[in-house]
Amino acid sequence: MVPAKEMNVGGAAAAATAAVPPYWEDAKIELMKRDRIMKKLIPQFGDLHLVGHDDPFTTLARSIVGQQVSTKAADAAWGKLLLACPKCTPAQVLKAGAEQLGGCGLSKRKTEYILDLADHFKARRVHASQWDQMEDEAVIAELVQIRGITRWTAEMFLIFNLLRPNVLPLDDAGLIQGISVNYFSGEPVSRSDAREVSANWEPWRTVATWYLWRSLDPVPVE
Repeated sequence: MVPAKEMNVGGAAAAATAAVPPYWEDAKIELMKRDRIMKKLIPQFGDLHLVGHDDPFTTLARSIVGQQVSTKAADAAWGKLLLACPKCTPAQVLKAGAEQLGGCGLSKRKTEYILDLADHFKARRVHASQWDQMEDEAVIAELVQIRGITRWTAEMFLIFNLLRPNVLPLDDAGLIQGISVNYFSGEPVSRSDAREVSANWEPWRTVATWYLWRSLDPVPVE
């Protein structure tokens, strides 16, 4: 899986949105007031901030491509997919079909997942235009109905596409490792431990998570 620190969607079809999330500065101030670790951690990264991606289909397709493989392998497969489908629209992906997608280095299962995702979007079985108005759990519930979309993938989507401020991705290895290193001197951390630590971050758990990712890898993937 591509490291959960970022979802790198790359390519012209998914240009990053560089604007600072509207809540970011307030969240930083609040977290530094409440949490001694955040007070030390946040200033280390200056003006860096979460960078979102503004195309839902591309963001989700890229996340599927990155599952269970190295960043290098995911980038290579994604590059080939963009050559086959330069616009990376659901219709273009469906037209390419299984054989062409498989030729991009995707496994049979991932090919099926990408085609199912494209079919959901093209047939409007997901309400992408309404997601920005829906509650986090409602978006997750809709996304996990698509093959290959796990709760982790849906939570990454909430963070990187919808820029939701209060997501706590407990299935994310980077978050758990960041809590372990910064709060428990490297000792193993349970989900219960993570929830306890994160209670102090609400309603800015996304922001705290992002800084813990940065503590493990200072350079965000764009």
